[in-house]
Amino acid sequence: MFLLFLKSLIIGFAISAPVGPIGLLCIQRSLRNGFKMGLITGMGAATADALYGFVAAFGLTALSGFLIRYQSWIHIIGGIFLILLGLKLILSKHLDYLKQNGIERSLWHAYGTTLFLTMMNPITVISFMAIFAGLGLGSQHHNYGHALILVLGIFLGSASWWLTLSSSVSFILHHRMQENSMDLINRISGSLFLLFGVVALIW
Repeated sequence: MFLLFLKSLIIGFAISAPVGPIGLLCIQRSLRNGFKMGLITGMGAATADALYGFVAAFGLTALSGFLIRYQSWIHIIGGIFLILLGLKLILSKHLDYLKQNGIERSLWHAYGTTLFLTMMNPITVISFMAIFAGLGLGSQHHNYGHALILVLGIFLGSASWWLTLSSSVSFILHHRMQENSMDLINRISGSLFLLFGVVALIW
């Protein structure tokens, strides 16, 4: 049981660690708004990882089949969302977007947008299934108790990565950032989000 939990922790951490649009968003928000905002952003991603881990662990083939069948449409929705997010970051100084609307300072918004973006990547559930099969976990979670431990471990492993990333960025760099530097980071981040969005649309 403990070995199963340990494996799921490692899986959750490893799935989250590669830096993509979610990691970039966590870094940008940690720099802009500090540790709490960055951590809540990461928790949205950890929740999505746990949900996809739940699908893989419980063998919900109908749902996973639906996600795979409509992955093109899901990628389109996610790509459009990334493009809009990128444009808002690039234009944030001129629109004064963050100060006027306060959206980036809303913890619920930070959590929800990251959860949505992560869920827009149905390939994640395939990754979990492949990892489970490769580690021989498919035969170990034959009951609800084992499956729940697996999902809990994935969530905590993912959350530990986002805790590490957000705390490292916010405590080391957040208070050293000047407004001009943050504007540049917003433009760079926005441009990368645009690139991720375009890739998602043509994938």
